[in-house]
Amino acid sequence: MATLLDILREQLGLTGTKKGCGAGDCGACTVIMDKKAILSCLTPAMQVTGREITTVEGLSRNGELHPLQEAFIECGAVQCGFCTPGMLLSAKALLDQNPSPTQEEVRMAISGNLCRCTGYKKIIDAIMLASKRMKDEGGQGKK
Repeated sequence: MATLLDILREQLGLTGTKKGCGAGDCGACTVIMDKKAILSCLTPAMQVTGREITTVEGLSRNGELHPLQEAFIECGAVQCGFCTPGMLLSAKALLDQNPSPTQEEVRMAISGNLCRCTGYKKIIDAIMLASKRMKDEGGQGKK
C-alpha cells in the first residue's frame, strides 16, 4: 500500500519531505494535512484525497522564505538538515494554532521530531524567534 510519503517523493518529486525510519518514530516525514502535523510515512495515500497537504516546498512564497525558515537559518538551527523539513512543519502547525507558544509548548510540538545534530536548543530558539516576528509583523512575516 502506497503512503503519502511515497506519493510525495516518488510521483510528485517533492523530495523535501524525508524518509527516515519509515515507522513513525523520527518525524522526518512530517507534513501538514488540513492544518495538523502528520507523519506521511504512516498515512495511506488513499486517505488524503481532497485534503489540503503542505510540504516544506510550500512554505516559501514568491521566492521569499517563510519566517520560520529565516529564523532557523539565523539561529543556526540547521546542521545536517535531515530533520529540518519535519521540524519546520511541526513548528508551522503549532504557530498556526498558537501564535504565541511557550517554550514548553514548542518542546511538546516538536517532541515527535528527532534531531541528531543541534541538541534542540537552537531549534526552539528559532521557533520562538519566528513566533515573535510573525506576531510583530501581523502573522505572515515579511510582505
